[in-house]
Amino acid sequence: MCEVKSAPAMNQIPGSKIKTIMRRSAEKAADYAQRHHIEHWTTDINNIINDPEITAIYIATPPDTHSIYTTLAATAGKAVYVEKPMANTYAECISMIEVCKKHNVPLFVAYYRRTLPGFLKVKELIESGILGEIRLVSIEMFQPLQPVLIAQAETNWRVKPEIAGGGYFHDLASHQLDYLDFLFGPITQAKGISGNQARQYPADDIVTASFKFENGVIGSGIWCFTTDSNTEKDEIKIVGSKGQLSFNTFGDPMTIKIKVGDSEETLRYSHKQPIQTPLIQTIINQENNKGICPSTGETAARTTKITDQIVCRK
Repeated sequence: MCEVKSAPAMNQIPGSKIKTIMRRSAEKAADYAQRHHIEHWTTDINNIINDPEITAIYIATPPDTHSIYTTLAATAGKAVYVEKPMANTYAECISMIEVCKKHNVPLFVAYYRRTLPGFLKVKELIESGILGEIRLVSIEMFQPLQPVLIAQAETNWRVKPEIAGGGYFHDLASHQLDYLDFLFGPITQAKGISGNQARQYPADDIVTASFKFENGVIGSGIWCFTTDSNTEKDEIKIVGSKGQLSFNTFGDPMTIKIKVGDSEETLRYSHKQPIQTPLIQTIINQENNKGICPSTGETAARTTKITDQIVCRK
């Protein structure tokens, strides 16, 4: 994440500069700082929290520590930008929102698809009325045991519920559900069934869901992370009274297929790295009173609430 997708953008956008990075390993911290031309590094979070020159803190740790670091940053009066999923549970999300409100600091979450051109195009098409009244949305995601979507970490924390909340579903489906929240507004009802069929890791590896949006659109989803590579699939389909469109959430290019009556069209968008640049730009704009970031603690917490409900977690 910090190598390619996010942190490099923070040194490229005018009005933003990384002053200090922190890792638990001094060797890795020094190596990262040298390669990315960052002047300071540390293994002690207090060196960041207590630095008056630092005005915002980016939290790119696994989800189980997001609430802890958010509390430290907010208490010190720093703006917070936290990776997704926002936290392991909805309760943790609420505590993060409350501590940031208490200390009057903004809370942003890295659901960057809300600002990418291809995903904005889908929103534009829906709002144009070309599909008519939206009736339903469906998500299908089938991945093999070692998804190419995931950079393999030294230890695969993404499939340990105590660290990542809920395995690949929590990690990947959260992007899809957050984006649908961006398109249609909050999900007001959600339920699901999940299981661990292959028993290759602690987290559930298959999830099905049904949900309903505030505006009446009905949704369904199925995610399986133990299929054969020949059945691999990543598709969101949106069906309206006049037509339909489908697109992939992950991978490059993003391919949008539109079908209205007898007319069919395919659009392709290549989203270049650092892929979080457009979202980080909105954060910098908001901090300079020049705009609003569309991905906040409030919007991101809604997504965690829904993933909790789908896997029947209280």
